Amino acid sequence: MSNTLLERLGYRADETVLIVSVDELGFCQSANAATYALLRENYATSTSLMVPAPWARAAAADHRGEDVGVNLTIISELERYRWGPITHAPSLLDGDGAFPRTVDDVWEHADLDEVRREWRAQIERAVLWGFQVTHLVTHFDAVERKPEFFDVYLDLAEDFGLPVRLSGTGPGREVGFPIRDLTGARGVLTPDSTIEIRHLGQTPEEISLAISALTPGVHEIVGRVSYDSAELRGATPLFAERVRTFELLQGIDWNDIAVKRTNYRTLAEAMRNVR
Repeated sequence: MSNTLLERLGYRADETVLIVSVDELGFCQSANAATYALLRENYATSTSLMVPAPWARAAAADHRGEDVGVNLTIISELERYRWGPITHAPSLLDGDGAFPRTVDDVWEHADLDEVRREWRAQIERAVLWGFQVTHLVTHFDAVERKPEFFDVYLDLAEDFGLPVRLSGTGPGREVGFPIRDLTGARGVLTPDSTIEIRHLGQTPEEISLAISALTPGVHEIVGRVSYDSAELRGATPLFAERVRTFELLQGIDWNDIAVKRTNYRTLAEAMRNVR
């Protein structure tokens, strides 16, 4: 599988290729600024937009053609900072009028037709805002572990001709059905593995060594980033992790790592070439 994807992207079968993703564009202004800084300074190669999030429209206004996917969102997990559907979707609301806070709540109450409409609307709004959407991911890894939600995810990827992230295939994220085989059977491309940056190490040097040790294939490392600010601290109790990931990525010297980097746009183009 890994060699096949490498070759479809024009690489040799023995090469290691990396997508560096910083997720949740639109989360807040501090996150937007840090995300665009990493992309424009070539520390990261891709991001994903949370269309329902409060700062998504501002992210669109600041966009300069960076590689941006849609972070399909039906969960609003924080206590004091909330977002909700952009469509009429009663089954996707909790008592606060926002998305539910947990995956289990979504699985128990969400109507799949409303999920499909909401996610499609999020993709279409990103396009309307001027983004050339390059891929799809799911907020909070809410889909890959439930077959009926996964089917909606793949349907939209196929409809829009977009690659996807299969975060459910990472360590400790195994699921009970063959999501990678199902994805491949539909002609939808996905990286060979996705690894959270925080699992690679606690310093830029440790992360660099872990990346250098990756086997041949197309891999993705992913994290959430932000500048430190009162806004960020008020939004999430996990503010320090976002700030630290931003600092770690800025500390990596890519000239010292023997991997090639790409983005999701290359996977989308490879999908279009066979459609």
